[in-house]
Formats: sequence, structure tokens, C-alpha cells
Amino acid sequence: MQEWLSREEALATLNVRPQTLYAYVSRRLIERRADAADPRRSEYRGDDILALTNRRARGRRTASIAASAMAWGEPVIPTRISTVAHGQLIFRGRRAVDLADHATLEEIAALLWERPVAAFPTAVGDGDPFRALAALIAGAKPMIGRAPAKLAQEASVAVAAIAGAFGAAGDGPIHERLARGWRLDTAGADLVRRVLVLLADHELNPSTFAARVAASTGSPMAACVMAGLSTLSGPKHGGAGAALAALTAEARANGVDAAVARWLAAGHGLPGFGHPLYPHGDPRAAALLPLVALDPALIELRDVVMDATETLPNIDFALLAISVALGLPADAPFRLFAIARGVGWAAHAIEQSASGAVIRPRALYQGLAADDLGTDRQGNERWGPDAVVRAP
Repeated sequence: MQEWLSREEALATLNVRPQTLYAYVSRRLIERRADAADPRRSEYRGDDILALTNRRARGRRTASIAASAMAWGEPVIPTRISTVAHGQLIFRGRRAVDLADHATLEEIAALLWERPVAAFPTAVGDGDPFRALAALIAGAKPMIGRAPAKLAQEASVAVAAIAGAFGAAGDGPIHERLARGWRLDTAGADLVRRVLVLLADHELNPSTFAARVAASTGSPMAACVMAGLSTLSGPKHGGAGAALAALTAEARANGVDAAVARWLAAGHGLPGFGHPLYPHGDPRAAALLPLVALDPALIELRDVVMDATETLPNIDFALLAISVALGLPADAPFRLFAIARGVGWAAHAIEQSASGAVIRPRALYQGLAADDLGTDRQGNERWGPDAVVRAP
């Protein structure tokens, strides 16, 4: 859907009367602005109208709302940390792309953790962040009843442990430690700084949800971060960078058109392009890509994909482009994601712990009904299709 619709287009899409449209605007469900060509007329944000149309189509039954919430649907957990609104990633009321112009990961941690300052201790790792976090979990205290300042301190240790395991060397800001470990110049270090800021949080993604579930039970801070990291390791979450690298390698070997056609035909989708929360383009990628000299193979892949699907590069494409341009390790996109997102996991863990609520959704049971309970040949109750059903 286009970004802005005229009054007539909005009414037709929603199939409502003008007064209903105005009511949606007054309730802030749809954003309105003056038409630049004619200030007497109004335009209405297309994303808002699409979301409202989808919500009405699902209906307001409890089951429909709950089911939709599990896959890019209705917001279900209140937070003041971050959100995606009107195509922008927002950190506590500030645009992430604006913060990336000057902030460090330490400053973003202070913002998201609501602390005056934040700093990460020096940590040396062996390349395994899971082992580093496991060492912190052993004997750690539960989060319940602990002061936010203390939890933030423990969070800084956990994030530093991930960074140390992934090659951050020495002390100072995390981006400088990574630049030192990866032998980057000043420009490369600044690019890493921007990346870390833009990756620090992204609302209620799967790994953040996992961290919040762990925090809701009172798990130690390092365990909450471990829950996030474990979830990020899944190929459908943090594996997008590796999938894009595989697509790029296939494009180099067999030609871009053939590779893209095969991936589309296989139903895999195209990693590195498009994002459900950003129908008009990922602002994180838009902020980073102009700063990178793209590899010719990536330029060709971008052009072919955009021509075939009209989808724009997302943050995963930008991370691969940066990794190639700076000569970073093959798994650098995952490393950067894990280090930066540790800040967000910790922020959500602190917020969830403060709420005191336990996250415990109900399952939609689709197994045998109670009427299917029968007995085996010895007269014992049992479940399943082989049960001997009692006579009525």
C-alpha cells in the first residue's frame, strides 16, 4: 500500500463513512496530514489504514486477537523501551537513526536501562559467548526484588562477556574494542559504532520475548541474556545473515538471476530484503548503506531482487555489505547483532522484572478430546486411537 492516501482512497479502502474516518483520526488510529499540493485537503497514512483493515478483518474475538499476536499481530506486552512506528525505529521517544549519528552503545545502554551512565567492564573470551554467560549464571542471584541499578550493573557484565567472546579487545567503548580486535581504522570503527546503536533493540522480536519470559520468572540477569542469545542463534532469527551470505555465494557461482529465481521457486524467501514492520524500507539499512562502498556482487543482487520483487534491502543486507567492505569475519553480522542486542535484552529484562508479572500464555489445544478417553484391555484408562471406548 502507498505511504499516503487521499480522503477518497482512505474511505474506499476502509469502506466507511467520512465521520468514521474522522473518528479514527481523533482516536489516533490513523495519522492525517495536509496535502502538499492542496493544503485544504488531507492525506491519511497508508500503513495505519492497512493495519486497521487487517484488524477489522480478523474480528475482535479473543481467540483471533491472541492468535494474531503470536505472528506480527496485536501488541501484547506494554513497554516504554522501543517501538516501530510509521516506518521508524524509536528508542524511548527518539529515532534510532538520529541517535546513530553520534551515540555510542554505552550511551544507548544508559538510555534504555534508564541509568545516568553505562559502561562495560573489560572481558576476555575464548570465542564462545554461551560459555561466558554460563559462567556468570552459575551462582547468580535471581532478579526478584533487586534494585534496577544493580541489575543494570549485572547487564553490563553480561554484554561485556559476549563482546569479549566475540573479539572485542582491551577497554574503552565497545565499538573501539571491536575495531581494535578487527584492526579497523577510524572510519571503520565509526561504522561499527553506528551498527551497534541501530541493533541495540527492536521491540518484541523472538529473542527479546525469550529474555522477557526468563525475567518474568525471576531468572538471573545473565540467564535472561542467555535466553535471548539462545533464541537469536536460531536460523529463522539471527541466521538471516548466514542465509544472505549463502544466497550471495550462489549468485556468484551460478549467476544472480538463476540464484534469485531458484530461491523464490523454493519458497525460501529472499534473506536481506524486505521486512514486515517496514513496508517502505528498513530505516536502519537506509542509514547505513550510503556510508558503504558496495561490493559489485551485492550491487547486482540488490538490483535484480528489487526488479523482481520491488523489496528494498534490510538491515541484514547492510550488515553483510559492511562486513565485506571492512573485511570482517564471516560471522560478524551475528556477532554485532548479539553484542548490541544484549543491551536490549537486558533493558526488557529489567522492565519485565519491575512489572512483577509472569508471562504465561495458554496453549490452543488440538489433541484428543475428553470423549476420546477409553480403556485398554486390562480396564485401565488411556488416551489415543487404540483405546477401547466405553459403551454408553
